[in-house]
Amino acid sequence: MPVRFQLPARMGHTDEELAFIREMGIRYLNLNVMPPQANEEDLQREKERLARFDLEISDLACPPLQKNPAIILGRPDREEQLDQFCAFVRLAGRMGVKIVSVAWQPNGIFRTGRACRPCTRGGVSAYADMAEIAARPVSNDREYGEEEIWANFAYFLRRVLPVCEASGVRLALHPNDPPVKSLGGVHSLIYNTDCYERAFRLANNSPALGIKLCVGCWLEGGEAFGNLMEDIRSLCERDKILVVHFRNVSGRLPYFEETLSEDGYADMYAIMKQFVRCGYEGYMSVDHAFAGYPSMGGTLGAFAYPTGHMKGLWEAAMRECGQNPYSGGPSA
Repeated sequence: MPVRFQLPARMGHTDEELAFIREMGIRYLNLNVMPPQANEEDLQREKERLARFDLEISDLACPPLQKNPAIILGRPDREEQLDQFCAFVRLAGRMGVKIVSVAWQPNGIFRTGRACRPCTRGGVSAYADMAEIAARPVSNDREYGEEEIWANFAYFLRRVLPVCEASGVRLALHPNDPPVKSLGGVHSLIYNTDCYERAFRLANNSPALGIKLCVGCWLEGGEAFGNLMEDIRSLCERDKILVVHFRNVSGRLPYFEETLSEDGYADMYAIMKQFVRCGYEGYMSVDHAFAGYPSMGGTLGAFAYPTGHMKGLWEAAMRECGQNPYSGGPSA
């Protein structure tokens, strides 16, 4: 089976938006579900509605659970939040969705802002200046150190992995973004390849723990994160990559802008060829897009070009590597 291209989505897209997504040649959606919608009735209704547009849910995320401060920081209401996370995993399993997202980022992604920058062709895109970010005050009630954060992650795994294994669901763990040791006074869990290996060991190499390989994060960190080409090979061999975020940036830390694929510093075609050579068959998306323009479909419209460009790189890579990109039918 070829790479399966996807798009981030939310509940309640209009019929026109769903038709637009399908016209991109996309079939799979990384669906973000808010807690009031995280029930079997609403999800089944959405699943049936998506099917009318030949769309499927590839993986599920519940933003308040995916980056939950109580779980990550070990707050008093952690048990209640973990119960909700486990219930969400069971719900995914009942809906036939095999992947649930998690990111150990209690304060979300850190960026300096969104603006037109030198490498964004006049588009509004996210950028990060670590000098500005490092000068900010602590984001929470206090600082949280390395061992505390890892202890909380170990507790999360003890509670959640058995539920995943029983439900036939795998966790896709995203890196911290930007990938530095600490953000907002909270030690980062995943800021290089060694951190991922530590996480796998902590999970006793359970297949229920996989990753979202965010190319953008690898590129932001550069060699400090790891050898991207070697990491793709190693992680593919061990079936650890569940989702790929295919994104380029203008340069390595301490400053970067999120760019179109062809405008960043990395050779995205070479990276795509590595995924093809290593036999990657999971999901892949452009995880971030420019802000877009309301009259041109807003952010959803802004996904159209980079998604098409990504798919074109994949088709060219397949052909160069001597493979028929559509031997099993269109990837979408």
